[in-house]
Amino acid sequence: MGVLAAGHLALWVAAYLVGGIPSGYLIGRARGIDIRQHGSGNIGATNVGRVLGKPWGFLVFLLDAGKCFALMQIAQRGFAQQNNAHLTSAGAWVLFGAGLAAIIGNVAPIYLKFRGGKAVAAAVGTLVGVWPYLAVPLLASLLVWIVVLQVSRYVSLASILAAAAYPLFVIALAVWLKWPLGEIYPLVILSALLAIIILVRHRANIARLLSGTEQKVGGPRLAPKS
Repeated sequence: MGVLAAGHLALWVAAYLVGGIPSGYLIGRARGIDIRQHGSGNIGATNVGRVLGKPWGFLVFLLDAGKCFALMQIAQRGFAQQNNAHLTSAGAWVLFGAGLAAIIGNVAPIYLKFRGGKAVAAAVGTLVGVWPYLAVPLLASLLVWIVVLQVSRYVSLASILAAAAYPLFVIALAVWLKWPLGEIYPLVILSALLAIIILVRHRANIARLLSGTEQKVGGPRLAPKS
């Protein structure tokens, strides 16, 4: 391995460690509880919001998204080419590796025996941090999330459908702006991989949705786990 490759590996390890900082767990501890023993047991923003209240859930979302956004911005300045149009460059692939490492850290943090969040907030911060144009399909996915939530009252269903739609919005944006898909395919791959991770992390929610036992927004707060 050369110096540059060693630097890339160091970046990916750092991305995993930063992405794994368990914001929800730390907020819960600051409020006097172990969030893993309450509600669904997940350390993500949704469960924190259900157990501690919406303001705390929103704070966890901002912290999870913000740490990944800051990480990707720092990575860009250190490793990526300054011209973001070079999406297929080695620098772009280094960034994508860092983004995936941060997401893996979020869902499987070493600090909590590899039991983490569901990657939604971390994916938002990572994608916008990689390339600002990705905020456009993110806003479209946010609209999907809002509409589905208003109609169904299920946060999980809204997150699942918004994540599934995101890669399609990336492709639609590329077609609209006449970007050659052969040049921006790393963006599509990254978007699809993050969507798949989010869907996999929601598999328990999918099972509860199918069985009719998933909790709706506005319903009674979940009791502590036994």
